[in-house]
Amino acid sequence: MKTDIEIARSIKLKRINAVAESVNIPVDQVEHHGRYIGKLPESLIEDRKVTKSRLILVTAITATKAGIGKTTVSIGLALGLNKIGRKAIVALREPSLGPCFGMKGGAAGGGYAQVLPMDKINLHFTGDFHAITSANNMISAMLDNYLYQHQGEDCGIREVLWRRVLDVNDRSLRSIVVGLGRKTNGIVQESGFDITPASELMAILCLSKNLKDLRRRVAKIILGFRFDDTPFTVDDLGITGAITVLLQDAIHPNLVQTTEGTPALIHGGPFANIAHGCNSILATKMAMTFSDYTITEAGFGADLGAEKFYNIKCRKAKLQPSLTIIVATAQGLKMHGGVDEKEIKKPNKEGLIKGFANLDKHVSNLKGFGQTVVVCFNKFAQDTDEELEACKRHCEEELKVGFAINSAFTEGGEGAIDLAQLVVDTIDNNPSKPLCHTYTDEDSIQLKIDKVAHNIYGASIISYSSVAKRKLKHFEKLGLTSYPICIAKTQYSFSGDPKAYGAADNFELQIKDIVLNNGAEMIVAVAGDILRMPGLPKSPQAERIDIIDGKIEGLS
Repeated sequence: MKTDIEIARSIKLKRINAVAESVNIPVDQVEHHGRYIGKLPESLIEDRKVTKSRLILVTAITATKAGIGKTTVSIGLALGLNKIGRKAIVALREPSLGPCFGMKGGAAGGGYAQVLPMDKINLHFTGDFHAITSANNMISAMLDNYLYQHQGEDCGIREVLWRRVLDVNDRSLRSIVVGLGRKTNGIVQESGFDITPASELMAILCLSKNLKDLRRRVAKIILGFRFDDTPFTVDDLGITGAITVLLQDAIHPNLVQTTEGTPALIHGGPFANIAHGCNSILATKMAMTFSDYTITEAGFGADLGAEKFYNIKCRKAKLQPSLTIIVATAQGLKMHGGVDEKEIKKPNKEGLIKGFANLDKHVSNLKGFGQTVVVCFNKFAQDTDEELEACKRHCEEELKVGFAINSAFTEGGEGAIDLAQLVVDTIDNNPSKPLCHTYTDEDSIQLKIDKVAHNIYGASIISYSSVAKRKLKHFEKLGLTSYPICIAKTQYSFSGDPKAYGAADNFELQIKDIVLNNGAEMIVAVAGDILRMPGLPKSPQAERIDIIDGKIEGLS
């Protein structure tokens, strides 16, 4: 089997105008970034067409280090739908350089179900991440200059909340001290870095409906609090216009193509374990404007990505998914069934069956949102017929949900035809009901957190640190309680313990901190020991990435 990048290089790409024309996107509206990438203005979105398109969410069982393959399934489903004569576009997040050079090596799908040009998408792409990084750190520089220039004045800031970002996994930058040295170097203070996908500006980009809305949200970002406890915002700093200028191009969704030449929109990239985990509303609505079926994904397991997709993205954008697909693999189920990670590639029907508890809990949660659910079994070469049959029987007979096997990794669209036909038939005959959100806008911040922790995760106790309690009271005093909540926690478990596999329940979830994203209009609750700046593994993927004879190697 060829590597992902070898497959990608073997495919003759269409010019981006031809890709646009295939779904009636006006070519004179495509802003070209080379021959095979384009940006699309938000003015192309038509709400009338958006409401007619069928929106399909792809989510998964709880993540494992073995991988689940949501992106491959999402792309494969788009290929399969087009194979059976349906007009489909996939809308995905942009990869972050941190994981690409850290553990993953790439995040553009795999095998014969990829978005292309995969090397560009996995690297600098159209510069969206760099724009967000620059805008975020411009705010930091301007804020530090404000503090320096106004020392000793009544307009001082008691507490600074804003952090710097970098799209690199760098554990050494999590906590830093700035302003050391001469007095002219600034004020000595503690600071730190998050990874770019955790920036509030990333969430703002993904939740904004146009440039005017983005500007409105940027102005509202709370950078800190004055001595009288009133918020100090980007608008107070006087740089709303400057930050909007830095993001004016990044807000436009990116048009690329799949391995079979069909359109794909790639835009925004918040992680689901530390942010809201969905691509931009603009990209999703753009795809829905020009397709009959739009496939999108939400990061990590359904307890993270799907919950935030429904409670944050769909709530904000007034989207109604027609169907939700949950992806499972034999290896992932075995890990959740207690099989040692080193043994999960070996046949183990008993371990697989024990892992069904994790799948069952996710399916139950998804149905609670009013969703019709289909289970997609992402097939690997070592999977046995006995294991496949056991999973099929469990889904159809016990869970009463549709089941299909996906082989798009090795077969492209042909390998996803069964899944595509099941999706079409299910939407035609039994589409999802209107969304039932986990909480209401009127609920208090703590009640929203408690409802997600109890009803989605299965926690029996939710405890709050003294810092979290203080911030809850402060935000309630400011009247900022109507926002949806975004819980940042480990992706490897329903609980806050990354080693608690399966269907963890009756555990304590510890809320360590509460972060106010006033511009993104959501509250981030930090649970357990989750970090907003990842570290690198002992042997990072960067050690295997190189350019040899003019060709990039090591991007998987």
